[in-house]
Amino acid sequence: MTDVALPAAPAAGLGEWMARRLEQMEAFLDARLPADAPAGLGDAMRYAVLDGGKRLRPLLALAAWEAVSGDADPAADAPVWSVAGAVELIHAYSLVHDDLPCMDDDVLRRGKPTVHVRYGEAQALLAGDALQALAFEWLVAPPWAQARPALAVALTRELAVASGAAGMAGGQAIDLAGVGQRLDQPALEDMHRRKTGALLLASVRMGALAAGGAGAVLAALDRYGRALGLAFQVIDDVLDATADSATLGKTAGKDAAADKPTFVSLLGVEPARAYAQALLAQALQALHDMPAQPTQRLAALARWVVQRRY
Repeated sequence: MTDVALPAAPAAGLGEWMARRLEQMEAFLDARLPADAPAGLGDAMRYAVLDGGKRLRPLLALAAWEAVSGDADPAADAPVWSVAGAVELIHAYSLVHDDLPCMDDDVLRRGKPTVHVRYGEAQALLAGDALQALAFEWLVAPPWAQARPALAVALTRELAVASGAAGMAGGQAIDLAGVGQRLDQPALEDMHRRKTGALLLASVRMGALAAGGAGAVLAALDRYGRALGLAFQVIDDVLDATADSATLGKTAGKDAAADKPTFVSLLGVEPARAYAQALLAQALQALHDMPAQPTQRLAALARWVVQRRY
């Protein structure tokens, strides 16, 4: 993986920090996503990843790295960029597969036609497969990984566990099996801690591990990541029930139409919002438990997750 110059360091406010980090991530992804994969596969891969999305998982990885390292300007060859890119590739691959007719069967993602609509189902399936494989390549192939193999192995393990049967894939299996059923709150939370929360938590953990995080600091970030991951899904359910497709960039109301169990169907809109606020308080308390670290970016991202409108 060739090192590429990234735009300069982010500034102070969250909006400006996010904008700069998003610019950096787009440059990183654009430079490294293959355009020359055979038979048009590279085009489908790049379409799935570039020019869209909140990039929350890379932002969390970068903010966690900053909190642990105390450095607001990681070098272009720092492991955290590989981490941020890898978690975004896993997220993008999961969206490509989730949108397929055999899964959630959706035609709109990030404000544009889904990959299978644009390129066909077979190419979409292969693009997702290739993105998943590339994510792990980015954790083991760069020079830093050759120089620090123990870190590369630890990061690879984190991402593999979060992506597999114990995490995202297992949560999606529960979700598909739950159509038309009424899950209680513990079962619903278990599903979403796997399907959505596991990769969000892994993003935080991997960013911290890349900066040398361990012990009490990592334990506090675990509590933060678990609360944030669930809060994200609660708000996602609220937005699916209350926002329109143009705002969301994906088809609104699909959960209700598919008779899926959600926090809104279980609790109602306003109680779900209140639950998200309670989870936000848990996330902020976890950060308060590590006062020696610069956690303002993580705190601001948690507030943004709960207050977002898309």
